Amino acid sequence: MADFTFILVIAATAVHGIAIGATLDQSIKQLPARHRMGVVAYSAYSRAADMGNGLIWYPILGISTVLLNIAAALAAIFQNIDSTHATPIFIAAVLSILTMLITGIRAAPIMWSQRRYTNDEQALAAVFRRFEHWQTLRSLVELLTFGAVLWALVTFLR
Repeated sequence: MADFTFILVIAATAVHGIAIGATLDQSIKQLPARHRMGVVAYSAYSRAADMGNGLIWYPILGISTVLLNIAAALAAIFQNIDSTHATPIFIAAVLSILTMLITGIRAAPIMWSQRRYTNDEQALAAVFRRFEHWQTLRSLVELLTFGAVLWALVTFLR
């Protein structure tokens, strides 16, 4: 009976592993590079990457994580899964929705706004500072979400 929920938790864990990897790559490696290469050059890179293939890659990851966590939570409800398993599944679902909201309402629009300031160093620096703030918060929530799906997975493996 709990097999379907378990399969969804495995899928959510796998997709979250990729998503947190991409998130941390941007936070730890990519975003700080702007200080070494300059914000104008970094903006050109960001527009080519994040607003190029990233327009497909990031939404696929983000939407997949939310859908898998919501599906796992619904499966847990409909299959009347024990709270030992259900609690981390519900936490992961709520946190993944929060991550999506932070991304869609704040982080992504701020990053998108750089298109208006192609060669304006001061404006771009301000854009990336604001983005870094929201990216840090988003990374933290995404990391907590990944922790919750790992916790859910571990409860099934005991």
